[in-house]
Amino acid sequence: MAERETLASRLGFILLSAGCAIGLGNVWRFPYITGQYGGAAFVLMYLVFLVIIGLPVMVMEFSLGRASGKNISLALRKLEPEGTKWHWYGPIAIAGNYLLMMFYTTITGWLLYYFASSVIGTIEGFDSSSSAAFFSSLQSRPAIQIIWMAISIIAAFLICLGGLRNSVEKASKIMMICLLAILVVLAVNSCLLPGAREGLSFYLVPDLERAKEAGLSEIVFAAMSQAFFTLSIGMGGMTIFGSYIGKEQSLTGESIRIIALDTFVAITAGLIIFPACFSYGITPGSGPGLLFVTLPSIFSNMNGGRIWGSLFFLFMTFAAMTTLIAVFENIIAYWMDNHGWSRKKAVAVNMPLMILLSVPCVLGYNILSSFQPLGAGTAVLDLEDFLISSTIMPLGSLLFVIFCAHNRGWGWKNFISEADTGKGIKFPSWLRAYVKWILPIIIGAIFIKGYWDIFSKL
Repeated sequence: MAERETLASRLGFILLSAGCAIGLGNVWRFPYITGQYGGAAFVLMYLVFLVIIGLPVMVMEFSLGRASGKNISLALRKLEPEGTKWHWYGPIAIAGNYLLMMFYTTITGWLLYYFASSVIGTIEGFDSSSSAAFFSSLQSRPAIQIIWMAISIIAAFLICLGGLRNSVEKASKIMMICLLAILVVLAVNSCLLPGAREGLSFYLVPDLERAKEAGLSEIVFAAMSQAFFTLSIGMGGMTIFGSYIGKEQSLTGESIRIIALDTFVAITAGLIIFPACFSYGITPGSGPGLLFVTLPSIFSNMNGGRIWGSLFFLFMTFAAMTTLIAVFENIIAYWMDNHGWSRKKAVAVNMPLMILLSVPCVLGYNILSSFQPLGAGTAVLDLEDFLISSTIMPLGSLLFVIFCAHNRGWGWKNFISEADTGKGIKFPSWLRAYVKWILPIIIGAIFIKGYWDIFSKL
């Protein structure tokens, strides 16, 4: 068997892992709920939960990967005590990667379509109603959506085909550096718009009245959920990247750097969206409507809007593509490690399969629009997103915590030994009781709340 690939640099590891974490949720969810739940008051709570929920689970995923040198399926099998069945979760985690891509690729196709439309000027001069009509028209045409979705899948798989060091790592570095540069340019431009100060105040100044209206328990759960879901933990993505790195750096320090990058993107996205929305008197929404209806209508009315709109959708395309590349790399590694496939065979099989699996999400907005699985107004995408965000991610994270903290699993000593190997920040050993008993309760509460929020509305 050929020697297993590794990443060429520490920067490559950080940017590839951050690329997996940074995605659409940073832009279409975080700014909206920040404004809804009291601005900076919510941000501070979110940062606390990032540290006490997201950080431990990320360190655990990296530790499993680096200690085993394997993908999540084989990592659990290699590290579990004899006679236990922790490895049964491996195929579920890999299935979660497929499920995530079944709708993420469709949205990436939308972003590519909007980037092309911005460049050639198709969406120039749109107001809110014409912007909404343009998006509805796209969703009603399955052939167009499938073409752009397929382009995004083929592009990401071709990058993966080039190999880990020579293509995946290099492409992720370039995309992430461009993403961060464009993000800063867009944020500066938005903050210089007339009336931007009002938007910045709404976003960044704590508003206790808004917080009181929302309710403390709602804010706490919103901050917990966003901190948890923003990092793409629980599906083995971080495990595979952990398996590609050496022992030179401690994993807590590396995790903090990745989380800092993810947070920077989320907060800076708000600096783009809120000043622009307030400058043009438009209420910021959330979800697809923010990206594909609200923001195009704002860019259309902005001086140099065609350039700014093109840059924004290029930034969003990079954010989505880095996630596609990272998740496809995890899928490819599974077939290579578990079944002895070559990288070429894994790509040749999975590329057409992924296109086929992504079609139901596209059809959910036209041919299958009568199928509303989670209540009126929902589509196939909402069901797929719910199964990932509210089921596989929290249950996977809960499993990792128990596996690393309890002796019936890998055990605390083994986890701490791996996490602390190398230079840098060490994992606080005095947190053992918290990680062992309290963190599982918090993750369990997030899981229950996710189901309650959906099914209490049906």
